[in-house]
Amino acid sequence: MKSGERMEHIRRACENDLARIAEIRIFNYRLNFYPIFRNDEFYFGELQVPSLMEEYQPELGGIWVYDDGVVKGFIHVIGHEIRNLFVEPVLQGQGIGEKLLEFAVREFGADTLWALEKNTRAIAFYARHGFYPTQDREPVDDTAEDLIRLARSADTEEEK
Repeated sequence: MKSGERMEHIRRACENDLARIAEIRIFNYRLNFYPIFRNDEFYFGELQVPSLMEEYQPELGGIWVYDDGVVKGFIHVIGHEIRNLFVEPVLQGQGIGEKLLEFAVREFGADTLWALEKNTRAIAFYARHGFYPTQDREPVDDTAEDLIRLARSADTEEEK
């Protein structure tokens, strides 16, 4: 984002956004994670809009949406950690994720997140914005997959 550019499309999520937030996450999970985990029961049974709306309801204070008339993406930040960053898959590549990420860094000092190790596209996106893999890993329950922690380099701010 250019210096001085306003974030007029980013606002705190409200209850009316919950269904859209859930849809965006579901579409991303099915597109990006189903091919890795191949768990029909979870991706097409448990992963449903109503259950995700319930999950996100108590977290609304830390969720911000990109809304230019339609909610196109969201970021969930707790403390300095990014918990989720998702953009509607058909709208990716338009700078929405970048704006949400830069907002979280600027407004909340976001400097860490966890990503699925096999999600190389996400890891490359975060690296372009100064978040690099650390040695920290966590296994994904009941799978052979790992999450890796990415942290924002202290040098990144000086480069901008």
